Amino acid sequence: MDEQRGQARRSSGSLERAVLEVLANSSGPLTVPEVRDALSVELAYTTVQTALVRLHTKGVLARERSGRSFAYRPVETPEAMQVGAAARRMRKILDSGGDRRGVLARFVADLSHEDEAILADLLAETEPE
Repeated sequence: MDEQRGQARRSSGSLERAVLEVLANSSGPLTVPEVRDALSVELAYTTVQTALVRLHTKGVLARERSGRSFAYRPVETPEAMQVGAAARRMRKILDSGGDRRGVLARFVADLSHEDEAILADLLAETEPE
């Protein structure tokens, strides 16, 4: 058990993903103990609470009063969260100081014709008139 706890402590990103998965699969908002019980690893109450508070601070979760504590739910659907995460990864790669033109050229070269058309439409929508 200690090894699992240590891994969770070292990788807050994986804990946050696990917490989001639990909340995305729930039928409504969950409290800290409910999220803790649904996770596949045994974690301290405060560890789960910290992950939920961080996700709330990042704007990923909304919270509402539930007795003397809070119940949490995702702000977006799982699909919207996945789209946002992919966009953030691409933005991070572009902002890393590498060859932006090369990254974008490779990305565009690998697009299907359908995706090229979607990208062209999106670029046209953002152009000032």
